[in-house]
Amino acid sequence: MPTIHEAPQQTRRRLAWLDALRGIAALVVVLEHALEPLLPEAQLPIKAAFEPGWYGVMVFFLVSGYIVPASLERRGSVRAFWISRFFRLYPLFGVCVAGMALLVTVGWDDLHIWWSSRPVSLALGHLTMLQNLLYMPNLVNVLWTLSYEMAFYLLLTAMFTFGMNRRSTTGALGFATVAVLGAGALPVTLLSAGGSGQMLTVTLLITALVAVGLAAVLKGSGAVRQAGAIVIGVTVLGLLMVNQGYPGPWQGLLILATMFAGTALYRAEQSEISWKQAGWVALVPLAGIWLARGEFGLQTAIAAAWITFAAGMALRHRRVPRALAWLGLVSYSIYLLHPLLLESVQRFWPEPLAVPLGLRLMALACVVGLLLGLSALTWRFVEAPAQRLGRRLASGDR
Repeated sequence: MPTIHEAPQQTRRRLAWLDALRGIAALVVVLEHALEPLLPEAQLPIKAAFEPGWYGVMVFFLVSGYIVPASLERRGSVRAFWISRFFRLYPLFGVCVAGMALLVTVGWDDLHIWWSSRPVSLALGHLTMLQNLLYMPNLVNVLWTLSYEMAFYLLLTAMFTFGMNRRSTTGALGFATVAVLGAGALPVTLLSAGGSGQMLTVTLLITALVAVGLAAVLKGSGAVRQAGAIVIGVTVLGLLMVNQGYPGPWQGLLILATMFAGTALYRAEQSEISWKQAGWVALVPLAGIWLARGEFGLQTAIAAAWITFAAGMALRHRRVPRALAWLGLVSYSIYLLHPLLLESVQRFWPEPLAVPLGLRLMALACVVGLLLGLSALTWRFVEAPAQRLGRRLASGDR
């Protein structure tokens, strides 16, 4: 989940349209996850026509692709970039995981079965944020997207080390091509499909490879840095190709293609490449729509995400409504914390259809209100202080 609130005031104003998109996307994802516990009668009709969850996360991935590489290049330091990313993602991630762990402990969620049998693997996998690419159940359902964010950061690091970070159009088309050609043929969970012992072995190996690779890039020089970048790149690409569970190989590769497509659009907007060159990234959503044939709801979601992002770019010089800018500010909190509230609702109303519709709509309004209030608090007391600390540490590292 990217942020533009780490940037100077002038940059924040210039990129406020991205915050607006993030705020909208976060609320749409909340709608997706509210359907089952509160509006199950509307779930199938809505998702048959439009997958709100996929729409939201695709908008998020486009925003990440657009702004995160710019953040790395603006700093010019891989170390400063990772300090910033750590303090952006992990503090609230920790709050979210702790909240769900509490629900698991009191028996409100059945993930305790997995955690009791594979605690070390799952804990280590979540600490790397690569748990979804290690074929593990996410402690909180929305955390799967962070695995692709982390994969993107690692690939950017490898590309930046080799000076290949500006080849975003190639990256977008490359991942889209592999998604199309490999659809239905790429293996799923090739590495982690065995028992708990195999999962632990794979998790330890992947963690060691990423840690060693990052250490070499951050601390080494010359050939050592390049060797570390190769280790990182090969490890992440291997996981993307052969070890994905949900959402599956072609969807995962399409996500990376989407993120690199967002980067290509940024480069065109900055006149680093021509709009004609960037226009090739239009093949990415077309590939996704083609691969999702028979899944009309997913097709419309992919198309709508791109249309939304295009509209945001077209209106980027307009003043963003304050409410949308604020939603973008707290969107990471909205995104990570809403499953905990909805999990609690589902615990008390296991059969929502037995509850009058009016009461369920009131509950939905209360959940959203409580979520916004909680997100305001976590922004003020968790996210903002952590980001300030990250900025101080990163600025002293340049």
